[in-house]
Amino acid sequence: MSLRLITELGARSQRLLLELGRITSFGAAVCVATLRPPYRLRRLVHEVFDTGVLSLPIVCASAVVVGMVLSLQLHLVLVNFGAEASLGQVVALTLIRELGPVLTGLLVTGRAGSAMAAEIGVMNATEQLDGMRTLAMDPLHYVVAPKMLGMLIALPLLASLFVVFALGGAYGVAVVLRGLDAGVFISGIEQNVVFETDVLGSLLKDLVFAAIIALIATYRGFNSGRSAAEVGRATTSTVVTASIWILIADFVVTALWGF
Repeated sequence: MSLRLITELGARSQRLLLELGRITSFGAAVCVATLRPPYRLRRLVHEVFDTGVLSLPIVCASAVVVGMVLSLQLHLVLVNFGAEASLGQVVALTLIRELGPVLTGLLVTGRAGSAMAAEIGVMNATEQLDGMRTLAMDPLHYVVAPKMLGMLIALPLLASLFVVFALGGAYGVAVVLRGLDAGVFISGIEQNVVFETDVLGSLLKDLVFAAIIALIATYRGFNSGRSAAEVGRATTSTVVTASIWILIADFVVTALWGF
């Protein structure tokens, strides 16, 4: 029994390393294709719209609710210690450092990442990618690279809007519902949020998460099978895998950045 378990663990570890190697090779090929002219600005704008603008409703609505709940819960806790004046800084640092990048990444994974994998998967299943190769067009350059750049541009902007809308929701609960002085709430944010550490660290997380989502989504779609079932599995795998790696990357970046 123990020998079978060891053999199975070895086989799974080997498959994992091979998969990581293939994803790394795919990512390197996409980076080379991105730097090679011609630069497809129209497709880039289209991808930024698909990833960013179409994700705005769910990101902003979720941000307001998250900010309201966070403010309410923290206020109930801080009142017990007589520290309700620090509510603004606690909410702001929590959103900027942690909840903003992570929740935005997860939301974008579910909406834009899955759509990205499904679109490329359908193109693969219907042999559109093969048709591009027949016409001497590189699918990595024409399809994958703009999606990668679009995600890298859109996700930091979406995360910034998430923080802004969440702070608005938190302000409404703290000031309107709980009676906290507006000046105390805002001054707590101004005095304790540091751009060089908090904001830049948050932007770094956004870029890392964007690269993870785009790489996994395009890789899964690009290497999916030629059937509808395979496209569905690639889409599901994209959401699950990217979500897990976002959480892992969040811990790594937080530990290295020194939050």
